[in-house]
Amino acid sequence: MSDIRVLTGPEVAAHSTPDSCWIIVHGSLTGKVYDVTEFLSEHPGGSKIILKYAGKDATEAYEPIHPPDAITTNLPLEKHLGAIDASTVVKVVKEVTAEDKRRAAMLEARPPLDNIINMHDFEVVARAVLPEKAWAYYSSASDDEITLRENRMAYQRISQNRVWFRPRILRDVSTLDWSTKILGQKSSLPVYISATALGKLGHPDGELTLTRAAANYGVIQMIATLASCSFDDILDAAAPGQIFFLQLPLFLSSSSSQSPMIRRYVNRDREITRKYVQHAEARGIKGLFITVDAPQLGRREKDMRMKFVDDDAGAEVQKGQDVKKDQGVARAISSFIDPSLSWKDIPWFQSITKMPIILKGIATAEDAILAYEAGVQGIVLSNHGGRQLDTSRSGIEVLVEVVAALRLRGYRPGPHFEIYVDGGVRRASDVLKAIALGAKAVGVGRPFLYAFCAYGQAGVEKAIQIFRDEFEMNMRLLGARTLDELVPEMVDASALSSHFVMTPQDNLFNSTYQPLAVAKFKESKL
Repeated sequence: MSDIRVLTGPEVAAHSTPDSCWIIVHGSLTGKVYDVTEFLSEHPGGSKIILKYAGKDATEAYEPIHPPDAITTNLPLEKHLGAIDASTVVKVVKEVTAEDKRRAAMLEARPPLDNIINMHDFEVVARAVLPEKAWAYYSSASDDEITLRENRMAYQRISQNRVWFRPRILRDVSTLDWSTKILGQKSSLPVYISATALGKLGHPDGELTLTRAAANYGVIQMIATLASCSFDDILDAAAPGQIFFLQLPLFLSSSSSQSPMIRRYVNRDREITRKYVQHAEARGIKGLFITVDAPQLGRREKDMRMKFVDDDAGAEVQKGQDVKKDQGVARAISSFIDPSLSWKDIPWFQSITKMPIILKGIATAEDAILAYEAGVQGIVLSNHGGRQLDTSRSGIEVLVEVVAALRLRGYRPGPHFEIYVDGGVRRASDVLKAIALGAKAVGVGRPFLYAFCAYGQAGVEKAIQIFRDEFEMNMRLLGARTLDELVPEMVDASALSSHFVMTPQDNLFNSTYQPLAVAKFKESKL
């Protein structure tokens, strides 16, 4: 006989004030009731959004922007009040807004998938069909978004004389092979799906769209710790033998400079981190990518500005409160970052897993050398998609510096240390440039994200096929039959570090980029 407490809708509804705030999560399925009263003042997104759902089912607001286990992991067990009798909960009919109607119309008017011929097309459609807050979160970057744009422009700057490639001719290119191994794992492309968070903001199936498409095309998916779908749900949806990597952020460390209240709700116990990593290893994850460039989140202003929308639409119980409004989705899910992680912690990670460890977010040759000497198996040259330190350099520019420095130390070539690049990749030609200059493979995040936001799983599969078609064309024109035949001499990278040279305009990128906005005045009532 079960001793689980079952509560009714009216019982929960009686707790709808800042002094006693209960919410229901996943009420239509296996709903649970939680007492979040003491968490209101510490919620990184502010208390406003919680109090809007005080005494009600908060699933609609909770699910898209939180990992599935966020509340169960971070809220003390005594605040887990019990199950909800769904039959007693008054169903709230969601109002169809003008924005909902606009999005529905845009979804209906989407170009047929056959008309999508490059990655920029997916971005155009995604921007049209996504909710404003979802688009702001996905597309935003730090400060003035200079690095976001530089990630793309760097590939266009190879080279100063506008001769990007130095192709070889009169080679038999009737047979091509662009498959590779990444950390020893077979991949049909020298591309892996980089970790991006909160997939359900853009599509009801979230990251599962990536999983299913990746399985069909033999592409490796990196799972984000802050995915909307749970880690185990993603693995359960996988095909037999499907390969995954895991991305681990910094906030799973042991020490904290945060307040006691935050420590109370956020798990910083290394034992939990160890169990999480070892569970991933037991389930067959083939590589642990530790994010090292985010000891504090960058100011992503497009995302932050969305918190000013509907400023007066809060719940009645919030009147007169000092409510946080400028955090944005990113800070709402990631404000508990531990900035204390350092090189001294790498041996601990190595002690808890046999998985290859890759440091994601290396930006200099100096740190690349330290990573090699720390005994990790690889690095990702990345600036977090331009979302962290603005005016940091592109991964492709850092690649040239890193390869030269490792070679000078005698660390390259070496069979047990791989270099990857991410950020700004929109074409197979970008990937080929990176490989020719020394990368093993390239991570692609936003293009796949926009593909499933616009068209679901079919969009991701189309994106992969576009890459395949472009690899075939570009490798033939380069005179490279396999990836091993891509050599530095095929690319003139002399202008990569010259940030002010004249380059041709990337009209497709310029047409999809949304410039930053400034603060808006309220409508005058005069």
